[in-house]
Amino acid sequence: MSQKTLTESGQAGAVEAPAAASSKKWWILAVIALAQLMVVLDATIVNIALPSAQADLGFSDGSRQWIVTAYALAFASLLLLGGRIADLFGRKPAFLIGIVGFAAVSALGGAATNFEMLVTARALQGAFGALLAPAALSLLNTTFTDARERAKAFSVYGAIAGAGGAVGLLLGGILTDALDWRWTLYVNVVIAVVAFAGGWFLLNNHRDAANSKLDVPGTVLVAAGLFSLVYGFSNAETHDWSSVATWGFLIAGGVLLAAFTWWQTRAAHPLLPLRILLDRNRAASFLAVLISGAGMFGVFLFLTYYLQLNLGFSPTKTGVAFLPMVAALMVSAQLGTTRVVPRIGPKAAIPLGFAIAAVGMAWLTGIGVASDYATAVLPQLIVIGAGLGLVMPPAMQLATGGVAAEDAGVASATVNAMQQVGGSIGTALLNTLAASAATDYLTGKDATNKLVQAQATVESYTTAFWWSAGFFAAGTAIAFLLYRRGVPEQDADAAPVVHM
Repeated sequence: MSQKTLTESGQAGAVEAPAAASSKKWWILAVIALAQLMVVLDATIVNIALPSAQADLGFSDGSRQWIVTAYALAFASLLLLGGRIADLFGRKPAFLIGIVGFAAVSALGGAATNFEMLVTARALQGAFGALLAPAALSLLNTTFTDARERAKAFSVYGAIAGAGGAVGLLLGGILTDALDWRWTLYVNVVIAVVAFAGGWFLLNNHRDAANSKLDVPGTVLVAAGLFSLVYGFSNAETHDWSSVATWGFLIAGGVLLAAFTWWQTRAAHPLLPLRILLDRNRAASFLAVLISGAGMFGVFLFLTYYLQLNLGFSPTKTGVAFLPMVAALMVSAQLGTTRVVPRIGPKAAIPLGFAIAAVGMAWLTGIGVASDYATAVLPQLIVIGAGLGLVMPPAMQLATGGVAAEDAGVASATVNAMQQVGGSIGTALLNTLAASAATDYLTGKDATNKLVQAQATVESYTTAFWWSAGFFAAGTAIAFLLYRRGVPEQDADAAPVVHM
């Protein structure tokens, strides 16, 4: 063979290898996105099916909230442990075990014969989700280090994290209407089979913190602290803010998390190294994720009530009604991470996103008892989606970017924890404020009149929307004050690329 032929052959091979590696990256993104979708779906997919499940299994209205709360409690309290396990023992096994476990307990929940069995399955879903979600995000963080590719990957991931709740409502409605409430859980098995197969063949194992040890006291403190915090906010919905079950757990959560922070400064192998939190852009991003999580529940929760109870939408039609918001969020996410933030930086882009979302939420307060979806809901949803698309994906990218490889899992877990705690805070606060608004509206009026009742419910929804707008407005100010000026520097060495 001639020297020229050899040279051409070598050059062709050199071109093909990076192309194959690049192609494999995008397949890895597809697998990670699928797994993340499964975790995010389960925060809302069961909500629409709850009335059917309640009728089938015969549990009380008071017990119904535990189907949702059990998942949130286990997920939030175990996230940092799940992230550290991925760092210590490898992201691939953490990812695959998380998928298998999530699918198995989803099947258990789908086959539930009583309330206890369903609640146990939901709690276990949260536990396996706490292992899976940080592993997925840290895999994304270590696979994509090229600035442009990383921006595109995070636009996809962030859009799923932001819009997954709405997709869950749609899928939950379709499955409940067409099949049975149990399929809102069985569907995870189908998703998991595809994600597991992809993960098994595409992922390589990395143990970037293999020389570290698990911080047991830190794990106990943060798990107990996050559990207490989420449980306290959950109790605010069913009890009252003056109840010991509410403020007692909230105070306990605050004390435990303060003790956890103190311990992290002294632990030999801290669960959450404080260096992760000390970067201004990263700290601002964690807060942005927390605030967007709190405000988003105002859209999903109360607009679902409004569309079904006031406008008479079916579960499936309600889910479809959210799709324009999902589309706007995905387009905005792509533009935000690949064009806007790289050009003008997060100090301008993320506050702009919050401000747009705040305007959309304030505009949504114009709904009435018999408003038209096309004029009173649709444009507002598109504006909110566009705003959140400029916030969540860039914030998630900045929250995990630049961390040392051995901290990628726990940094990713912190992002997920912020979103989950934000959601719990938002749900509790907005539910309480909405209930008070309805009660105040009915004072001195004929509460038996159906029109008055309908107007009271609309008053409760618009109050929640105003508060969500307030959350987003606060996010605008906080993000503007905390983010550094300029375009973030790319640190390609922070989390080494996965070897193909």
